[in-house]
Amino acid sequence: MTRSPVRPVSLQDLRRIAETLAAVRGHTVGGAVMRSDRRQLRIEMADGQLLVVGVDADGSGHPQLEVDVIRPPAEKGNQLEVRFETA
Repeated sequence: MTRSPVRPVSLQDLRRIAETLAAVRGHTVGGAVMRSDRRQLRIEMADGQLLVVGVDADGSGHPQLEVDVIRPPAEKGNQLEVRFETA
């Protein structure tokens, strides 16, 4: 079995991933779930944040690592209500 050559990761992608991981540094992990096809890992933090690490194909079909932090919605506080009048 031959593997395709490894593509170098751009510095911009590495910075984006590092910034995302820094957002959850020091947080307690509540649990983790790996998709059955191993293309996505979801890490649940104790404070409700969700770290999603996945592999998707880029425009040319090469695998690309994606890392995102999903934060729970902020509590409802002072919200501005805007009403539109119809003519």
